[in-house]
Amino acid sequence: MADHLITGGAGFIGSNIVHALLAEGSRVRVLDNFSTGRHENLEAVKDRIEVIEGDLCDVDTLKQAMAGIRYVFHLGALPSVIRSVRAPMPTHEVNITGTLRVLIEARDAGVERVVFSSSSSVYGNTAVLPKQEDMRPMPLSPYAISKLTGEHYMRVFHELYGLQTFCLRYFNVFGPRQDPQSQYAAVIPLFMDALTHDRPPVIFGDGEQTRDFTFVANVVEGNLCCRTAPPEAAGGVYNLACGDRTSVNDLATGLARALGKDIQPVYEPPRPGDVRDSQADNARAREMLQWAPSVDFNEGLRRTVEWFLAH
Repeated sequence: MADHLITGGAGFIGSNIVHALLAEGSRVRVLDNFSTGRHENLEAVKDRIEVIEGDLCDVDTLKQAMAGIRYVFHLGALPSVIRSVRAPMPTHEVNITGTLRVLIEARDAGVERVVFSSSSSVYGNTAVLPKQEDMRPMPLSPYAISKLTGEHYMRVFHELYGLQTFCLRYFNVFGPRQDPQSQYAAVIPLFMDALTHDRPPVIFGDGEQTRDFTFVANVVEGNLCCRTAPPEAAGGVYNLACGDRTSVNDLATGLARALGKDIQPVYEPPRPGDVRDSQADNARAREMLQWAPSVDFNEGLRRTVEWFLAH
């Protein structure tokens, strides 16, 4: 029987965690409704995992998913700032109500630890860089609010019920299995898709906004570290990122060079809800989780381009 549950395990980050767990010999169960997750992300390992196709908000499905589980990696969510700005209520129902249901069923099933995928978007446009976990959050979108609310629920379930919870704030994760076809796709797969089809990448704003782009292997390792972190680390919030900044203009230039293309980006007005600059202080995760990023931005970009061209 599986002892690791990954909600949203057919998604980009979730499927990378699934593959890493299988590589170490763990027994894995995935819960996904495949609204944004993709079957092909699990195709190579489908005979080695248990898949429950169902919804986070369905209590009976969650009870089934939690049976016998020690560790829950909760990635199931409606992603995208832009989607949440256009339609706040579905984001609330999945990301807040769904997360609360996950916590209740994890508590009732005797799960040891729940690791929650949060987001750097909770910081908003705070002027101070790098972002530290004890800064006052200033979320700019319903998506960011939903992630911050999930963090509070994690802390409260730790304090009230003794459930060991860990909140991981991801900063602009990229890498293999990231979907370029979604209308809410992230910037790196969008740029690569455009460039490989000889279209100019679209940059919203002046392109001088910066991001702490983080290769997915670093985030996977951060999740796995939460299983062995000391009990006093539970209930905490941790930035997972490289601690660097890259402008969107530099990203576009670097990708074009890596793909051998001489295509200039086109610029469109900034989008509502987008933050200007993002960079993480990852000292707390290094200390408390014994985690450190093992793949820097340039190496991660090289691996991502290689994977993208092969697929």
